Amino acid sequence: MPTPVPRRRLGTSEIETSVFALGSWHVYDRMHFEDTVELLRTAVDRGVNLFDVGVYGVHGMAPAFTDILFAAAMRATGIPREEYLLSEKLWLEAWDDERGFRPQLERALFRVDAEHSDIVVLGDLRRDDVELRDIVLNLAELARDGLIRAWGVNNWSASSVQSLLDIAAAEGVPAPVMAQLKYSVSRRSIPDGEPFAKVFAQGFSMQASDVMEGGYLAGKVTTDREVGRDPGGIRQRIIDDVPAFVALAEELGATPAQLAIAFTLTHPATANTLFGASSVEQLNANLQSLDLLERVGAEEIRARVEPFWADRDVVNPEGP
Repeated sequence: MPTPVPRRRLGTSEIETSVFALGSWHVYDRMHFEDTVELLRTAVDRGVNLFDVGVYGVHGMAPAFTDILFAAAMRATGIPREEYLLSEKLWLEAWDDERGFRPQLERALFRVDAEHSDIVVLGDLRRDDVELRDIVLNLAELARDGLIRAWGVNNWSASSVQSLLDIAAAEGVPAPVMAQLKYSVSRRSIPDGEPFAKVFAQGFSMQASDVMEGGYLAGKVTTDREVGRDPGGIRQRIIDDVPAFVALAEELGATPAQLAIAFTLTHPATANTLFGASSVEQLNANLQSLDLLERVGAEEIRARVEPFWADRDVVNPEGP
């Protein structure tokens, strides 16, 4: 029988998430609807309970529909809402001076036909005119009103996260419980660095994201997909390493994607790893990374992928 997907506690919250989170960015809008339904049904049956439906788009950009397609497909599966967790994105760029995040959260929930989001993740900290205390108190209000259960941040610096934790403690309100961080065999300097180690020691969790570098660490040397930011300008180094990384995966009896995913689970602060899958076959293959981790072991995997650490001494471990 396939290895069941285990669960881990999300930071200091009461939420337990599957160690895998299924993302929706550029996924469901490339699939036939009935295939999406089958994919989601299979994911839940295998034990995946966390689905990221955050939309990377605002007015003025091309419209996005992946979250809406997710909601329609999940309704078609017949899976009750209480059997899965939703993660939404909130953006500082759309902060409302009077109501904070509430207007954009209400719109996001409307799009997925849900009354609450179990987790909200704040996008990159690109504004310095919004007080961190106002952010913490606004999210506490949303939690009191039952619109969210927990919250985290995306690619914030360790010192900014510590500030949020300190403010929440001083105000006696819920603190952030996780950071969504770029983490892969190639991009390790921030999650593996001392600044975040001090944050993780306080019970804070990580959601590993961009684990396959837009497909390169799945064994591709070219891709027509949109790929995320390239901190440190190391992407060409990552592409150059692909043949050797593929060879290592084959030596370990795995696919490059399985090795890339298994690595992220070796970090003690990883609560879950976020990836996308556009077919049942791809999902099942990715879930086999658990078998690789069990068979080879975390220590051996970390040692074998050491040569592919491309941002070592290039990116500040403090974070952006």
